[in-house]
Amino acid sequence: MVDYHAANNQHSAGGAQTYMEQENDWDRDLLLDPAWEKQQRKTFTAWCNSHLRKAGTQIENIEEDFRDGLKLMLLLEVISGERLPKPERGKMRVHKINNVNKALDFIASKGVKLVSIGAEEIVDGNAKMTLGMIWTIILRFAIQDISVEGTLQFSLASSHSLINNWKDGLAFNALIHRHRPELIDYDKLRKDDPVTNLNNAFEVAEKYLDIPKMLDAEDIVGTLRPDEKAIMTYVSCFYHAFSGAQKAETAANRICKVLAVNQENEHLMEDYEKLASDLLEWIRRTIPWLENRAPEKTMAEMQQKLEDFRDYRRVHKPPKVQEKCQLEINFNTLQTKLRLSNRPAFMPSEGRMVSDINGAWHALEGAEKGYEEWLLNEIRRLERLDHLAEKFRQKAAIHESWTDGKEAMLTQKDYETASLSEVKALLRKHEAFESDLAAHQDRVEQIAAIAQELNELDYYDSPSVNARCQNICQQWDVLGSLTQSRKESLERTEKQLESIDELYLEYAKRAAPFNNWIEGAMEDLQDMFIVHNIEEIQGLITAHEQFKSTLPEANKERKAIQDIQAEVQKIAQYNGIKLSGTNPYTTITPESIDSKWEQAQLLVPQRDQALQEELSKQQSNDHLRRKFATQANIVGPWIQTKMEEIGRISIEMNGTLEDQLTNLREYEQSIIDYKPNIDQLEGDHQLIQEALIFDNKYTAYTMEHLRVGWEQLLTTIARTINEIENQILTRDAKGISQEQLHEYRASFNHFDKVRGPGSGAEGDAEFARIMGIVDPNNSGAVTFQAFIDFMSRETTDTDTADQVIASFKILAGDKNFITAEELRRELPPDQAEYCIARMAPYTGPDGAPGALDYMSFSTALYGESDL
Repeated sequence: MVDYHAANNQHSAGGAQTYMEQENDWDRDLLLDPAWEKQQRKTFTAWCNSHLRKAGTQIENIEEDFRDGLKLMLLLEVISGERLPKPERGKMRVHKINNVNKALDFIASKGVKLVSIGAEEIVDGNAKMTLGMIWTIILRFAIQDISVEGTLQFSLASSHSLINNWKDGLAFNALIHRHRPELIDYDKLRKDDPVTNLNNAFEVAEKYLDIPKMLDAEDIVGTLRPDEKAIMTYVSCFYHAFSGAQKAETAANRICKVLAVNQENEHLMEDYEKLASDLLEWIRRTIPWLENRAPEKTMAEMQQKLEDFRDYRRVHKPPKVQEKCQLEINFNTLQTKLRLSNRPAFMPSEGRMVSDINGAWHALEGAEKGYEEWLLNEIRRLERLDHLAEKFRQKAAIHESWTDGKEAMLTQKDYETASLSEVKALLRKHEAFESDLAAHQDRVEQIAAIAQELNELDYYDSPSVNARCQNICQQWDVLGSLTQSRKESLERTEKQLESIDELYLEYAKRAAPFNNWIEGAMEDLQDMFIVHNIEEIQGLITAHEQFKSTLPEANKERKAIQDIQAEVQKIAQYNGIKLSGTNPYTTITPESIDSKWEQAQLLVPQRDQALQEELSKQQSNDHLRRKFATQANIVGPWIQTKMEEIGRISIEMNGTLEDQLTNLREYEQSIIDYKPNIDQLEGDHQLIQEALIFDNKYTAYTMEHLRVGWEQLLTTIARTINEIENQILTRDAKGISQEQLHEYRASFNHFDKVRGPGSGAEGDAEFARIMGIVDPNNSGAVTFQAFIDFMSRETTDTDTADQVIASFKILAGDKNFITAEELRRELPPDQAEYCIARMAPYTGPDGAPGALDYMSFSTALYGESDL
């Protein structure tokens, strides 16, 4: 090592002292060796120009071009990186001497002792003094602190060894080969061909290392002893070239590391944005479907809607629940990576925040709940409508069958040619018809009431129902009018006709209400019914049993009516009366009464069977309710217990993070192993829905409530596992010990219970500052991960924007900008193109075509500006 600082004059007894002695020898010499002077002129001139070209100038004659001191001051500014006093621009000798003195004073200020070198000799163009001054500058700013290691070590104390090492050219080639082996094929060089060796080294250095050619091979080979100062100057240029390359490599490695982190984070951000967009798009598509409450006309169509909704619940929604959970995990992991790499927190694009997704999910579940309630209400409504419509058709058909031919009967003029007895019979028959007509009034009112209810419930086929009802009512009015008209006609004829058969009349009067009763009974026995529970069907069974209890009395009445007809036959036979074969007062024959009675007897067991089948169905439904309730009453408390256990686990975590992670994953597996119980419950719920069961008095738990609890349970354990994984990332990145983590956990658990006392505004400001660090998104909550990051951030060794800028500055050769060519030369291809695509053009006054601004790019990596 050579050190010319005056304050550190601790030279070794060897090399440095020898060169100081050589300097004294030089001072005593009046003339330089001509060959040495030639070598020094060439080498020193090239060395000076290698620095002056950075300032856009050069020299031609070393002793002439430094005489005014201007380029000498400029040279010192370039090689030192410091500003010298402002030079004097006058051309007089005194101005030149002053400028040279400023340069010499600057050299002296760096601890260099100038021996016998004065400003006047430099201004006068003294070649020896000028070369000596340049050598002093080279020693201070280029050679000092240089140590060439390995096979090329040299000692400043042994000038003969120095010459022998470099004269044959092998040392120059070896120096290049050691640092850049691809440039030199060292094994092909021959020691007996020094000119070729030297030219090869000089040409390679100039072409690939940007070292100007400072000597000719003949200068070194052609002299017995080449100038040591020239050789050392030349060698120092090699050292600085390789030293700069090593710095550039270090800088490039740092930049590659930073860019790799940024690229990975950007990839994670893109993945989050895409997953969030896809999930939000699915929610936006699904909510309108759930909010479409357009009712269908038939039960089959509504049943299809219900089946589509069940498919949505079983098939389409569960994967989206998992996507939502994974999205939250990815978001937390990304924020952890950003904190660990000293990057700003990730803020998703507008509308894709986790809170936005949770809000959209809440809206989806609200729409889902409303849609399910609407579906069930619509099915109940259509079920009621179908029942009413069928009841309307039955009653209308029975009434229309009864009224068939009644108008023709009421408008006939048979009484005009009838005998007195026939007229009386016609009148009694008409009275019986009026009784029958009055008995049917209730059915007409029922038909009208059912039609009105179908209208109020918005039955889809209401127009045809209304038309049929209107026809029935109009016909009923016509029958009433015709009945009144015929009665009046018969009463006018009654005064002329006196014969009427009392027995026929009595038969007709008793047969008509009985016939009406039996028809009503048959209608009731065939009436449809709809029930929803055991109590309702048991009520129908009780009513049916009561009906059956009246049959003995009804049978007595039937026999009494038949006895009247038998009495008629007996009297006619006894008196020799020839009967016409029909009762003149009624169309109800004993045969029709017996036939209807037999039909009613057959309908009773059919009704018994239908009621018993419905009772069995309701008992089965009740079994389904009990089965679901039994399992739900186990699963519900189990889920609640597990949620409470997870809450305690997240607070009372012990052991290493790996132990905690293993325990949590085993705990998660135990929860996943419980999934068959949920699936069994879903199957039971499916059977309940298929059976159209809408209530369950045996449990307070609904399938929807249990689904939500199960999803929350899975999400909570997944989040807890993710928190431990992120803590491991933080611990490994920041070197936090297990004991520190336990301390952080204890402090964090106590953090929300005890807030440190503040001293007025100052305490509040400090608390606000800390909250700004641990809660950058201003969510009002502090995660344990953010708490760890805050507690350990002061001791973490992370890259900073200033460090990245310094690294780029090395790659740019100390320029304030960098070019695409330099980036491609120093960085891997993908990271070089990454930088080129994102760096803004450099706009400074010292820029060049294609210059890129690496400073703004570096600050943008750390969130200090826009990328």
